Amino acid sequence: MDAITLLTTRYSSSRLTEPAPAGEALELIKQAALKVPDHGGLKPWRFVIFQGKTALAKLGDIFAEAAVEEDPSIANELLERARQLPLRAPMVIACIAKCSEHAKVPLQEQVQSAACSVMAMQQAAFALGFGGIWRTGAYAQYEFVKQTLGLGEDDEIVGYLYLGTCAGEAPQRPVPDTNHFFSYFE
Repeated sequence: MDAITLLTTRYSSSRLTEPAPAGEALELIKQAALKVPDHGGLKPWRFVIFQGKTALAKLGDIFAEAAVEEDPSIANELLERARQLPLRAPMVIACIAKCSEHAKVPLQEQVQSAACSVMAMQQAAFALGFGGIWRTGAYAQYEFVKQTLGLGEDDEIVGYLYLGTCAGEAPQRPVPDTNHFFSYFE
């Protein structure tokens, strides 16, 4: 797949099944994450891969514990939903902005670099024939999750990249009119 086709046809797939990327394909996806813009060469990213029923179930348990910590009266069905979230794909990569104080590189740029790494991994997966979806939400914000994954005070979870094989057809999406989003400065 050439780069322009990738950039203009990539889509998020929420229905994912086995197999997840492995071997050389996974290594290429990891390499894509490390080739993103990185002001100052800080490499402000870390990744935690959850793969297999045991690891994905553990991530679900972490989500459930975080939900209880946030709201001790949480309904059982919401607690069960938290446990099931990671099981929607055969692989979930927690993407972390590992930020550090720097005179020339603000924390915001470091978070943006980490976000670029998520997009690069998703694009690499798509180019290799896999599907994925970048998810955020409350479980990227909860302190319990951050502490359990070993994040520092300035670190952020920029999202969870769910990867696997697309279980459905590509959605038919209209082509947006670029004139609605771009203008020329005069």
